[in-house]
Amino acid sequence: MKYLRWGVVGTNFISDRVIAGGRQDKRFVLAAVCSRTEERAAFFAERHGIPHTFSSLEAMAASPLIDAVYIATPNACHAAQSILFMEHGKHVLCEKAFASNAREVREMIATARRRRVTLMEAMKPPLTPNFGQVREALHRIGAIRRYFACYCQYSSRYDSFRQGTVLNAFNPSLSNGALSDIGIYTIYPMVALFGRPDSIKASGVVLSSGADGEGCAVFGYPGMDASVLYSKIADSALPTEIQGEEGNIVLDRINIIGKVNLRLRNGHTEDLSLPPDKDEYFYEVKAFTDTVLAGKMESAVNSWENSLAAMEIMDEIRRQMGVVYPADAINTQQPATG
Repeated sequence: MKYLRWGVVGTNFISDRVIAGGRQDKRFVLAAVCSRTEERAAFFAERHGIPHTFSSLEAMAASPLIDAVYIATPNACHAAQSILFMEHGKHVLCEKAFASNAREVREMIATARRRRVTLMEAMKPPLTPNFGQVREALHRIGAIRRYFACYCQYSSRYDSFRQGTVLNAFNPSLSNGALSDIGIYTIYPMVALFGRPDSIKASGVVLSSGADGEGCAVFGYPGMDASVLYSKIADSALPTEIQGEEGNIVLDRINIIGKVNLRLRNGHTEDLSLPPDKDEYFYEVKAFTDTVLAGKMESAVNSWENSLAAMEIMDEIRRQMGVVYPADAINTQQPATG
């Protein structure tokens, strides 16, 4: 097997971007799309030159036309839909946030292990070359004492919210909010670099819909601490920084790392940035495809452990803030149909 025949579930802008990145990998063959209506699926298929369309997830999952699926539906649907496709032997690349909560992530992992298929969270920063530069440079800044990450981006959908209309971005019934949408970008790289923290202290703003609008969290590690800021109701130009006793590493932004600068206490500065040669979404498709074609069930970077740890951290942040999703109910089963 030298390529993957892909199906796409969800026809929003993120699917457009992943397709653009995926097509830079010659092993990416886009075979099918599924949407809630045949008309929407047909429109998306025509725009991207996709030969097959579905309006039933069950039919798509059972189809021999695809080997793998990219899932880009609301967070509350991720677990049930991923499990449906894995039960039919399909490999799954699921958009972040991986699921609504850690319980669902464990169910997804258990299914992947039992069905012996590849399952990976589509979290792109840790898979990019510039994140690799960060990882390789850590030893140069000595004993690490602090990780700080910031991702605050005012959402255009917040204007509608302020006028009384709750769109998907601020709807907790879809397991949405600032933490699951963009806060995860500050947390997942921290886990990928330093593992699980020993302690978590969080606070933030909970909107009238029950979704979180912004938040901050402080994490304790042996010999260091970490802090993150995230928001969908305000902007920020703050960079991300890793501080060590011998210097620091500064990233222009954590969600799309364009610049990596090393600054040592002895006065030496160095631009470690690698010029982009591929679309930012290429790297997650490549990593997933490499994993599938190597016969492995999980990525070495976006591993099941990292995804589970990040979700457990977010569960605790939500607990401390009082943000509850309907999917948190133990017996809740989100529908798998699109």
